[in-house]
Amino acid sequence: MKKPFVTKEQVENIVKDFPTPFYLYDEKGLVDNAKAVYDAFSWNKGFKEYFAVKATPNPVLMDILKGIGCGFDCSSQTELMLSEAVGACGADIMFSSNDTPEEEFVYADKLGAIINLDDFTHIDFLEETIGKIPETISCRYNPGGVFKMSNGIMDNPGDSKYGMTKDQLFEAFKVLKSKGAKNFGIHAFLASNTVTNEYYPILAGQLFELAVELQKETECKIAFINLSGGVGIPYLPDQEGNDIKAIGEGVKEQFEKILVPAGMGDLAIFTEMGRFMMGPYGALVTKAIHEKHIYKEYIGVDACAVNLMRPAMYGAYHHITVLGKENAPCDHVYDVTGSLCENNDKFAIDRKLPEIEMGDYLFIHDTGAHGFSMGYNYNGKLKCAELLLKEDGSVKLIRRAETARDYFATFDCLDIADKLDHIMESERN
Repeated sequence: MKKPFVTKEQVENIVKDFPTPFYLYDEKGLVDNAKAVYDAFSWNKGFKEYFAVKATPNPVLMDILKGIGCGFDCSSQTELMLSEAVGACGADIMFSSNDTPEEEFVYADKLGAIINLDDFTHIDFLEETIGKIPETISCRYNPGGVFKMSNGIMDNPGDSKYGMTKDQLFEAFKVLKSKGAKNFGIHAFLASNTVTNEYYPILAGQLFELAVELQKETECKIAFINLSGGVGIPYLPDQEGNDIKAIGEGVKEQFEKILVPAGMGDLAIFTEMGRFMMGPYGALVTKAIHEKHIYKEYIGVDACAVNLMRPAMYGAYHHITVLGKENAPCDHVYDVTGSLCENNDKFAIDRKLPEIEMGDYLFIHDTGAHGFSMGYNYNGKLKCAELLLKEDGSVKLIRRAETARDYFATFDCLDIADKLDHIMESERN
């Protein structure tokens, strides 16, 4: 059974200063987990976790991870800016993007980031854009077909828009070397949100064999293998989570079996985990404000898909705890909904929960990654605040809630901006 990292009493104190809905992040859980990742890969001298900024782009959380040794995986200019703002530069940043605009390559190069090329045609594009090929460069590999493990087909890389074919990869390394590249990396992402200790070791084995073949044929120095993300979390309450220690040992086994005999034991291992690093250590806290009794039983809360769109977009499951009723019987069946003019604006469908009364606080689990970051403003809804539950039990505001002024800010090019300012001023008074 999933347990919230905050109590009803704590939330009742928090809402005195910060009304629901809000995101709440658990600093202790985040720090302990990041340290466990580094411990699991401590056998590899060059290991580095590049936190996927897209998962939770908050500079306070990024700074915490940076203090533990993490770098940042960026896919856009604004993510690069956030990374620079928290003091990251050079090899602390991995820039993995696709369909990349010129200005983003220019900015990544200015920061000295490791650039991970998604496509063979990007070689000439990058050289024309920044006037050179960096000495350290990475290429993204897509093996095509389907990716299988013992528990079946995990994903279908052949349908993915990312990465190069094997032939393109070999040719890319030769071309890049001829243009001055000296240190090479291989990057691959073949399956998403895997809840199995097999994924990284199997992927690593395939990439290690590829690296040996590549270095032998092209005489390019393979400096690192980036296993990217894909290590998931158990969203379901009866699901067993990944054991990062076992995963690290599995990768080590492949490393010693394949790379060490090939004289490539100095190769660094990189990861780019977002969901595993942050997912369980964030929650969306919302309040029950309406109940509806028609053909089904509905509970309306003050959050909506604007705050967390995964259930609406993917039908994703997020466990819900009614704070203060953790031990009460789940003898009621509800759809838990938001207020958007869309019928898929539901956090839960036919969910067994304790009886919910108006004013109860609901703790929506595992929203620390791809939660706030996927928010939007449909129906003119505003994004909520982000809060950090610090290790000493205090709470820190790390992103204020949006206001109507934020929503209307990009109308400053129109005459109506003054009228909107007047309306907002009237509402405040």
